[in-house]
Amino acid sequence: MSDKAKAVLSSHAAASEIKEIVAPDSLFELGKLYSERCDFVTGISKLEQAAKGYYQQKQFTGYLKSLNLLLRMYAEMENHEAIDDTKERLQDLVLKEKVKLNAKSFYTLGLCASYKQQYKTALEYLEKSLAQALADDNKEDICYAINGLALVYTLLGRYDDALKEIYNLQVFFQVLPVPDLELSSQMLNGHILRKMGKYDQALEVFWRCYDQLKSQKNLYMYILLLDAMGTTFHEMGDNDMARMYMNLARRTADPENLRYFTRNLEAKIEKLGGVHDESKYDLVFHASTNSVVEKKRGRIDFKNQFILMDMLRLFLQHPGSVYSKESLVKQVWRQEYDPQVHDNKIYVTIKRLRKMIEPDFDKPKYIFRAKNGYYLSKDTRVLID
Repeated sequence: MSDKAKAVLSSHAAASEIKEIVAPDSLFELGKLYSERCDFVTGISKLEQAAKGYYQQKQFTGYLKSLNLLLRMYAEMENHEAIDDTKERLQDLVLKEKVKLNAKSFYTLGLCASYKQQYKTALEYLEKSLAQALADDNKEDICYAINGLALVYTLLGRYDDALKEIYNLQVFFQVLPVPDLELSSQMLNGHILRKMGKYDQALEVFWRCYDQLKSQKNLYMYILLLDAMGTTFHEMGDNDMARMYMNLARRTADPENLRYFTRNLEAKIEKLGGVHDESKYDLVFHASTNSVVEKKRGRIDFKNQFILMDMLRLFLQHPGSVYSKESLVKQVWRQEYDPQVHDNKIYVTIKRLRKMIEPDFDKPKYIFRAKNGYYLSKDTRVLID
């Protein structure tokens, strides 16, 4: 082999090695980005790949960092089996790899316990995390341990202890910027003040969080913030404001990814009288997600199906009203009716729409043809959300 060929192969090998080293970091950043956008399904996939890469390369700091973020998403999706599996992976790390548990390890174990509502165990792990971080003089680990302690103190109703820990965090943030953790601790601060009945102070804190989110652009935290403000207004007795913020949170949250959050939010809104019993309706149109729920077929996503969505919306607004071909073309396609151009378009679109929403395509119950156009059965129970 020539020297030139050897040099090329050596260059490719080096590039491949660099790629392997960088890959887990890139996957972690992608997973983190997807989690901030509330796409937990994709985020989990990326972070699991990152964790696998970190583990294979014995980069256990990165491995633990991935597990920490995965835990939050598993908890939000109510995947308790995955939370238990994460704890077992930490135990394997100690037993198989002979890795000494560091501050991040104890912190992760503390999170596992808190998500399972084992608060006493969580405190023990977090106290160990703080002690280890102090011994290592690792300021970032110290901040995470303190934030974890503040969270568990809050869950236990020890609000004064929680506020002291948050105050300690503010001191660290003056010399060590950790934007995500700072925002999280401020949100927690607002919740503690709310639980203590200090509603005006809580809202001031939440508005500061809102200002921070303008630069961080974290959709997940934004949704949590809307809910926090709605809950605060509700406890203040202002149900109109509470309903507004909670409905904004509900319209923004994806129930597939935010299962725990959505379930709890729906319960709050129902108490406020701001949610309908969708089971009573044949067709429920959700404007915020461009989707329709059909009583038997369930959720139907009209993503990128703009013509179909516009036509269905038109029918849903006036059940029983007959729309002529001229009217459909003008309101759906924004064009002047031409039989040679539009007759087939209308026929095909109606057929596609029926296939999407009719429980039985051969026996339609919703969309019918009249002598001079089409209409939605007047007996259809419709809710436009």
